[in-house]
Amino acid sequence: MIHNLEEAPDRLTFAQAQWTFPEGVTFLNHGSFGPTPRSVLEVRERLLREQASNPMDFFLRKLEPLLEDAAEQMGRLVGCSGDNLIFVPNATAGMNIVAENVALAAGDEVLLTDHEYGAVVRIWGQACQQVGAKTVLARLPLPLDSKEELLDSLFEKVTPRTRLLVVSHITSPTAILFPVREICERARQQGLMVAIDGPHALGMVEIDLNSIPCDFYAVSGHKWLSGPYGSGFLYVRSRHKQGLRPNVISWGRSVAGRAPSWKDEFHWPGTFDPTPYLALPAALDLLKQYGLPRFRAETHTLCRLARQQLLTIPGSAALSTDSMDWYGSMVTVELPVRDDRTNLVQSHPLQKWLWEQHQIEVPIVRWREKTHIRTSCHLYNRISQYEKLVAAVQEWIERDQKSPSIADEKCL
Repeated sequence: MIHNLEEAPDRLTFAQAQWTFPEGVTFLNHGSFGPTPRSVLEVRERLLREQASNPMDFFLRKLEPLLEDAAEQMGRLVGCSGDNLIFVPNATAGMNIVAENVALAAGDEVLLTDHEYGAVVRIWGQACQQVGAKTVLARLPLPLDSKEELLDSLFEKVTPRTRLLVVSHITSPTAILFPVREICERARQQGLMVAIDGPHALGMVEIDLNSIPCDFYAVSGHKWLSGPYGSGFLYVRSRHKQGLRPNVISWGRSVAGRAPSWKDEFHWPGTFDPTPYLALPAALDLLKQYGLPRFRAETHTLCRLARQQLLTIPGSAALSTDSMDWYGSMVTVELPVRDDRTNLVQSHPLQKWLWEQHQIEVPIVRWREKTHIRTSCHLYNRISQYEKLVAAVQEWIERDQKSPSIADEKCL
């Protein structure tokens, strides 16, 4: 394990050839919007030029073989056949397809955890509302240090009305790595379908869908894999493929005149730009060039150091045990920040202040009525950037504690 990552100049040299940020910007939010590496942009731009030069040839003759090849490469990455993958713009689009196709009836329940991404909760809330079903949120224990306790807390919410379990592989607000294989195995024993929201997992951790008995798995390629924006895919277990309906209806057949495939409904939504999907293998090639195991080990080590730095803030708290079993290249820490403010609909005042005063890009997360900070670690990040972050957060907290609260102001 590397302990002093500042003494790994080959990592930083590799990163500097791929990512360039505006002077003074400290980017610690690869988890939301992973900036696309230079080599991946070049591949996509080449594909765009090829598409524009003769769109008939590109769409009618070249596109479907290119999509097949890209799907096979992504399938090898996540441990499944490329024939079980369809390309979608992002994990949210993939989860909408799942919600369109899971048959729910009045009285049914969809079980999620309170760590779930807000958009996913909303997707299933709307799907349930349309038929008279309902969502159920399982509140998990904190800090997380026992897989068995997590599983028990989740499955005690299962009832005879539960039809589907929706879980993240790596959660968005809390950056927790869930034991999805164990969750899926227990769900299968109880006859439950499982849909996994996995945008943060692709690239950050190993995914082996041959050993994870889920029904659906949705990913975004623009996060840890660093693919172009608008690149993702949805894994569909074989028994669900036939009859699967898209959210956008088009011709429903191969534009090249090939034999029918279940993918036809999804891979031709009308004239579109497929180059983000076709450039995903270039993003994978870049991480393979660096070394996927090395990438995962080094970014986790950097994340562990960042976590240690954040936990030096008095009153901060960890959400899980310090282990690769619980987090990878992104971590969330609770902060001792007052939240008696009236307008937190947009960005938190601390997030706004960090950008305006220090040009630090990092999300401040409101979760369980408390304030948290979530920081990401990628190849281009340095330990000194997290030291800068901690110093800035401590400065905010000291200033914040000296200012009167809204409740106090109302008493004046």
